[in-house]
Amino acid sequence: MKITLAKIGRRFNREWIFKNIDYTFEKGKSYAILGINGSGKSTLLQVISGSLSQSTGEINYILDDKNIETDAVFNYLALSAPYLELIEEFTLTEVLSFHFEFKKRLNSINNQELIALLNMESSKNKQIKYFSSGMKQRVKLALAFCSDTPILLLDEPTSNLDEEGIAWYHSLVSKFTNNRLVIVCSNQAHEYSFCQEQIRISDFK
Repeated sequence: MKITLAKIGRRFNREWIFKNIDYTFEKGKSYAILGINGSGKSTLLQVISGSLSQSTGEINYILDDKNIETDAVFNYLALSAPYLELIEEFTLTEVLSFHFEFKKRLNSINNQELIALLNMESSKNKQIKYFSSGMKQRVKLALAFCSDTPILLLDEPTSNLDEEGIAWYHSLVSKFTNNRLVIVCSNQAHEYSFCQEQIRISDFK
């Protein structure tokens, strides 16, 4: 899997968030998009994911030398981000089952194994609206990491996680990122320390 950005730019009204980004992301590598809060990291990630259109430039998604249309790229990626919402009325088990109606399970992992991975056996029948912010973040991360997609996008992955949760996040990175294209948006070193490449939004203002 390869994603190429050619002169990509995005603006809101007359203000450029970023412009003239030329970059290639490749499967099997990990990338960190870095910048202060409000710098445009999440906006760039949304453009890369196809959920937000660029103002200028071109994006190409290539798999096995074939181009993938932008409106179909969601089939090839998994995303965890603070602005993504879980269905509050669902129980944990229902959220897992619902998510994997749309995504293939990595290594055929089943709900019971996912619940064990989350260490939430006692909460499997609890509605998400009763989960703490940290528990919700763990669920979002587990759903993304355990989806069988060549692209994994992580925006501020340790938001609302304590030290134990951060260590758990690192264990997911070691277990579930092999041979995937991983992009992390962050301004905290512990979230992207494993990344091989870094992109600074400030370079494209």
